[in-house]
Amino acid sequence: MPPKPSPQVIWLTGYSGAGKSTIATLLRDKLHENGRPTALLDGDAIRLGLNSDLDFSDADRAENIRRVSEVARLMVDAGMVAVVALISPFRQDRDRARAKFAPGEFVEVFVDTPLAVAEARDVKGLYRRARAGLLPQFTGIDSAYEVPINPEIRIDTLRFSAEVAARQIAQFCGDSSA
Repeated sequence: MPPKPSPQVIWLTGYSGAGKSTIATLLRDKLHENGRPTALLDGDAIRLGLNSDLDFSDADRAENIRRVSEVARLMVDAGMVAVVALISPFRQDRDRARAKFAPGEFVEVFVDTPLAVAEARDVKGLYRRARAGLLPQFTGIDSAYEVPINPEIRIDTLRFSAEVAARQIAQFCGDSSA
């Protein structure tokens, strides 16, 4: 019997509309079905509860990521896989999150979707509102997104479905039955 995969955080980053939450949900379900204790920390849900006091200023974005990484650290310490789906636009903030984990515990997944494609998928109308000036500091419009330099995994959403992406991530993270 092969060794059981270790607890870890799988951190999905990319534009709003890139497919992070869809992939993360499929990944969580796949890992859970295969016996790995797994929790999903999704940006929208986190912003409604734990981080409802934060806005989208650069300082509050950094605090959002700090808090989420602390929760993910607690989950990993408890033996779980924390699947995190956050835009997390700034490299420095993602690097600070990574620094909380031992080597191999933090897997950065860049959900690579061109801005125009993410904007075309805009089911929530966020890009439209941002372009109209109703959502200041919106990532990709008037706030930067810094592409990961060396993510462990890069998912090209123009080539791979969410299901294939979730399977690729699970396999990378040691789930041999994915």
